[in-house]
Amino acid sequence: MKLLLALALLGASTSTTAVAQATPIGWHQCALNANDAEGKALDEAGAQCAELEVPLDYTRPNGPKITLAMSRIKATGDRIGALVLNNGGPGGPSLSAALDRPDVMGTVGQRYDLIGLDPRSVGRSTPIDCKLPFAGWPWAGGSTRASYAESVAIQADVAKRCTQNAGSMLQYINTRNTARDMDQVRVALGEQKISYLGYSYGSYLGAVYLQLFPGRTDRVVLDGPVNPQTFGPRLLQGNGAVNEDNLRAWASWTAARNSTYQLGATTREVLASIDRVYRHVRTTELEIGGHKVGEGLLPMLLFVSINDDRETPRADAAVLVQSLVKAIDGPVEPRADLGELLDVILSPTMSQTISAQTAIVCGDRAAPRDPQVYWRDIQTHRSREPHYAPLTRSISPCAFWPVQPQEAPTKIANSEHALIVAAEYDPRTLYANAATLRKSISNSRVLTVQNARKHGIFGEYGNTCADQKVTSYLISGNLPAMDESC
Repeated sequence: MKLLLALALLGASTSTTAVAQATPIGWHQCALNANDAEGKALDEAGAQCAELEVPLDYTRPNGPKITLAMSRIKATGDRIGALVLNNGGPGGPSLSAALDRPDVMGTVGQRYDLIGLDPRSVGRSTPIDCKLPFAGWPWAGGSTRASYAESVAIQADVAKRCTQNAGSMLQYINTRNTARDMDQVRVALGEQKISYLGYSYGSYLGAVYLQLFPGRTDRVVLDGPVNPQTFGPRLLQGNGAVNEDNLRAWASWTAARNSTYQLGATTREVLASIDRVYRHVRTTELEIGGHKVGEGLLPMLLFVSINDDRETPRADAAVLVQSLVKAIDGPVEPRADLGELLDVILSPTMSQTISAQTAIVCGDRAAPRDPQVYWRDIQTHRSREPHYAPLTRSISPCAFWPVQPQEAPTKIANSEHALIVAAEYDPRTLYANAATLRKSISNSRVLTVQNARKHGIFGEYGNTCADQKVTSYLISGNLPAMDESC
């Protein structure tokens, strides 16, 4: 208990040491070589890049170091300060985040130095790689004990590979240490305060930073808010119902366009087409573009595809489902986007990203170790969440993780300022999370985008009202007097 208390206080104490030891940042061009597309894009945008050494273990500030990779695009106008960006994940790189969402970043970048930062273990920041043969988490538990046992074996294998290939790093990869890293960046930049824009997991990282380092932020935007009370290995556990609702909404949209997609003329008929695919994969895998899609993968394909209520994403999802239905009758060659998605999921391409994501989640909160806990949860919710419970409630590698979290989860309870941006029907982070975070950060405000079924709003959804309100806050520093809606 004393050790945990000491570590909890470390967030506030380590930065004092960092101020005294701060060294100038050695900015340089971003491209590492002729094949570095990300670095070239940053260079073309006028960015500079740098590396910053930080402690691997903040209980040993003079011990082994790791390297953080960061970028900066200087403000082009009357400078307010530095805006640190995080694209979420967890495990998502953010070195080139300033190049994303150009419609809003062009305006914001006039007033801020835009700071991209790959979090520890991610991208160029001393990355870990568990050498995973495919993106095996999350993976659905299926309909039978046999299919669930296969999912359990996949998760155990992920944990085993991470133990073998990154074991010495795992105990130091968590959100609290990433927040401490952010404060080291603040110090290195010479800023008394930083501003912050975080999406999805980045909202949780921002909340943890506010808790560990009160008074060190200026303007904070948390978009797609995560529930700080539940973030961890079971972060998707409560998402089944909203995704079932999201699926029905997409099915209604698709039914209205039956002449184009021929998946059914009513919502019920479109859902019946999907159910037909689900029944088929219980016994026979689909063959699509040289890949096989079974019970473990099918819910994930729907989860990542039917998650955005704009016209183009909904149309893309309808074409994807068309390919799934056609594959019932034999092998099919998919449209390029589905083929590329399967190529990415079923190859080592995402190994580094999934490795970092898993390590962060497992490092923040302990998971139940008994596989039967997850099987019972799936069974309890299967009738109400038939398409998604086997995915959102299934087991993760954290059930087999070789190390336990080194600190207790961060309790968010402070009076800092933040603007929380939330979609009413967000399929990834529940809308109720906004109220929870609003209560935890007492001087925050919530900006709700009504009727939106999209995860990530500012600069992504195309809602002019929301983009203007967030931009206005970042430029003026004035939070709304009360919660607002668009």
